[in-house]
Amino acid sequence: MNRAAVIALTALAPISWGSTYAVTTEFLPPDRPLFTGLMRALPAGLLILAVTRVLPRGAWWGKAAVLGALNIGAFFPLLFLAAYRLPGGVAAVVGSVGPLFGAGLAALLLSERPTARTLLAAIAAAFGVSLVVLRAGAGLDLVGVLAGLASSASMSAGVVLTKRWGRPEGVGPLVMTGWQLTAGGLLIAPVALLAEGAPPALSGTNIAGYLYLALANTAVAYWLWFRGIERLTATSATLLGPLSPITAAVIGWAALGEALTPVQLAGMTLAFGATLVGQLQPRRPAPAGGPLPAPAPEAKPVATRR
Repeated sequence: MNRAAVIALTALAPISWGSTYAVTTEFLPPDRPLFTGLMRALPAGLLILAVTRVLPRGAWWGKAAVLGALNIGAFFPLLFLAAYRLPGGVAAVVGSVGPLFGAGLAALLLSERPTARTLLAAIAAAFGVSLVVLRAGAGLDLVGVLAGLASSASMSAGVVLTKRWGRPEGVGPLVMTGWQLTAGGLLIAPVALLAEGAPPALSGTNIAGYLYLALANTAVAYWLWFRGIERLTATSATLLGPLSPITAAVIGWAALGEALTPVQLAGMTLAFGATLVGQLQPRRPAPAGGPLPAPAPEAKPVATRR
């Protein structure tokens, strides 16, 4: 599969996550963010484990727990805390700094040196998102801002460590997705019970919303996400993140009757353009004294032991 196809499939994950706000507000019971996070992660993870029937072995019990905590178990509660403490636009802008966290961690742990173009793309994407979602008079809350930054750092660290550790030989991305969703869901469960009490009574509409979040928005989306991380650089993957608030704005306009101003449209264009620029591979310098040699045929990836 060529790189453009990999990017397109991986981008479906943040695009899917952009529908979370609309589904939450229109289909789910109010004021149950942790229960919603639990229902997104644990049923999907257990379903994948039941289908694949593969459990971690050896050191991968600990690695799966760490990745599940970073990508799911810590990320979801911190994200929802930021969403409840901050206006939606501010929370989205705070979250949009994720590519900068990702670039820094990738440089430290993966020796991926960010180019000036990559850093400018990350900054431009965050600025574009701010134009889309910020409103006049939006307030700031220190706890909410710190939670939003921590959620971005958690997801970025999860992406980088997923890239660094890879996966055990013979284990596919779907199995890794199941391990992480289950571990993250088990981490959220006691927190949700202590903070929100017993689960609420659910209507048919609520159940339909949770089924969508668990299957399409989480199981399939995270499988595509982890699959893409293996094939892209960590920085390229995190730079797909701004597609989520862009999608949320488009859904709000198309399905919820929310208006889009010229400033928002300009911000969407800027953020989307920056995301595309962030996917461009740096050019290799030409050798001194002559033109570039003809490119060698692309070699097929070789599985390595992790």
